[in-house]
Amino acid sequence: MNKGELVEAIAQKANVSKKETDAILTAMLEEIMAAVAGGNKVTFVGFGTFEPRDRSSREGRNPKTGEKMTIAATRVPAFSAGKVFKDKVAPNT
Repeated sequence: MNKGELVEAIAQKANVSKKETDAILTAMLEEIMAAVAGGNKVTFVGFGTFEPRDRSSREGRNPKTGEKMTIAATRVPAFSAGKVFKDKVAPNT
C-alpha cells in the first residue's frame, strides 16, 4: 500500500474527502518526523513507538577493497511495534 492508497482507504472509512485526509496524514507524518528529529518519542498505544536511537561507531569493511574502516556514530529513527499491532500481524493461534 502506498500513500495514495492509504489516503483513499482512510477517506472512505472516515467519510471525509481525500484532500482533507491527505492534508491530515501529511501533517501527522511531518509532526512525527519533527518530534523524533528533536529527540522525542512518539507513542501510539497499541500501535507502536517512533523514537531516535543512537548507533555507536563500529568497525566495518570497504566492500570494494575489503579494507577495514571505522563507521561513525550516528542517530537513526526507529519504530517498535506495539502489542496489538504484533498480535494482528502474527496472531497467537
